[in-house]
Amino acid sequence: MGRTPLRAVLTGRGAGTLDGTTAGRATGDGADGEGARGADGRTDRGGRSGAAARAAVLLSAGLMLVIGLWGLDRGTVWRDEGATLQVARRSLPEIVHMLGTVDAVHGLYYVLMHAVVAVHDDEVTLRLPSVVAAAVTAGLVAALGCRLARPRVGLWAGLLYAATPFVSHHAQEARSYALVAAGAALATWLLVRAVERGSAARWAGYGATVAVTALLHEFAILLLAAHGLTLLAARVPWRTWRGWAGAALAACAALAPLVVLSRGQSEQVSWIRTPGYAEAKGLVLTFAGSGDLVAGVTLTLAAFALAAPLPRTGPPEVRRLPLNAVALPLALVPPVLLYAASQSRPLFLDRYLLFSLAGVPLLAAAGLERVLRFLPGRRAVAAAGALAVAAGFLWQLPQQQRERLPAGRGDEPARVAAALGRQARPGDAVLFLPLHERRIALFYPRPFTGLRDLTLKRSPAASGTLYGVEAGEAELRRRLAGLPDGGRVWVVGDTTVGSRWLRGQRAEYAKIRVLRELCREESAVFVRGGAVSRYSCRPPGRAAGGRAAERPSAGGPAVVGGTSTAAVPRGKDPRHPSAASSPLLSVTPSPTSPPPPSRR
Repeated sequence: MGRTPLRAVLTGRGAGTLDGTTAGRATGDGADGEGARGADGRTDRGGRSGAAARAAVLLSAGLMLVIGLWGLDRGTVWRDEGATLQVARRSLPEIVHMLGTVDAVHGLYYVLMHAVVAVHDDEVTLRLPSVVAAAVTAGLVAALGCRLARPRVGLWAGLLYAATPFVSHHAQEARSYALVAAGAALATWLLVRAVERGSAARWAGYGATVAVTALLHEFAILLLAAHGLTLLAARVPWRTWRGWAGAALAACAALAPLVVLSRGQSEQVSWIRTPGYAEAKGLVLTFAGSGDLVAGVTLTLAAFALAAPLPRTGPPEVRRLPLNAVALPLALVPPVLLYAASQSRPLFLDRYLLFSLAGVPLLAAAGLERVLRFLPGRRAVAAAGALAVAAGFLWQLPQQQRERLPAGRGDEPARVAAALGRQARPGDAVLFLPLHERRIALFYPRPFTGLRDLTLKRSPAASGTLYGVEAGEAELRRRLAGLPDGGRVWVVGDTTVGSRWLRGQRAEYAKIRVLRELCREESAVFVRGGAVSRYSCRPPGRAAGGRAAERPSAGGPAVVGGTSTAAVPRGKDPRHPSAASSPLLSVTPSPTSPPPPSRR
């Protein structure tokens, strides 16, 4: 069978098949420290290589751990992290009940986080599993580079992974994606080991790892396609295919029930748009580093690795995979498959593909090896590569710093809760617009203690939902009418309040209509991502103290200089010149699709 250009890129010229019969191997530099033994029984180069590989792994994992812990406390969760927090606080039966209706794709992760929250319930603890998972991933990337090339390549790859802002973002987020990336890196490592010396135990470990990783997020099953291309390009023998196929089928069988269940919950991702050129380019830049300079250097180094593949490592009798055959499919195949599938059913998001990013630093490190190998002295080469990675990290430092700001995520629910807590008194009532803003009370319940939820019919835990089941318009009218004269109602709203989208939601607009009839807005506090307005209610029959105009207005919940404003008396805000207008409930031009209330 002739060698195709693609196989030459993936495996290197003259690398031959995996039977170890051809020349062109670089021996003695594997991560396992296998090398020639002298007459005295001591390893020479192999022993030193093994120590260097262990150092590369530990340095990479340690750096990622430090970067992950840096600025971990942002003072607030954002809406996706908040979903993790409020679900993890439920009992296991309540979590299982909820998974039947929503968020089944995150079920295993929620169960794991339930155990974490049981130890200590705060935002920092909630993020620690992601930090640890990212450190493990960086160490595994380094281990792969050591085993498939040499220790300094592994060191550079692990450091590059740790220095990527996209990795830091998810290392500091209480969601499953960092754990999925760790599982994918471990599965790739186990694949390399199983190909070298296959056994039933090794293939079983590989299959179990893929299954657990896919159960953390089902799109991780695309990893199997990448690994299949790796084996195809490397021309592994039939017995390897047999072991891999058995493990892959077992992983798919384990995932099948989750796929069936989650398909019934597809409305959760109905907000995702069909990807185009902008999304594809965005993913490339996300994987390669922030900014055109860093991304350009990274992609150039990867091109060097593909143009001049590194030789295989290890002794001839060991069937070791070429680095390109592992890294390129890992970086390319899952994104391409998800992008293609999303043309008919949009599901393409960069965070779903974090597990593929590990292939990029491996390729870049291999290219760096080709560029720097002419420098005299091994230590000089290793130091030069580490300095190059450090320069890339410093160039991206502003982005790293932004990731650690509260504004580095979608919203700041803690500030909305604090704005309410500074003003509300026990016995006041609260109304959430739209209903998913009840999440703020679930994330930060203390400021809402003693407040009466005007629309809640069944709690989120009892109803098996994220935000609960609400009463209808008639019940809201009855509850408002039961308030004392001058009773205070706090309206907690998000950025969709005042939008055309919200007006098109019958149940939500009914709440606005009843509130306008029976209550009068007195003040509003705007923070990033939300607003809190105070209403004073009157008994039925008394003349209305003012009605919100139903005309377009420039007002609505918005960021005011990036910080919350002082309470704005009704009609006094220059953005709302009419004394009869309501800043919170005015209709403002907006896109027809709102930010999603729950994101996968």
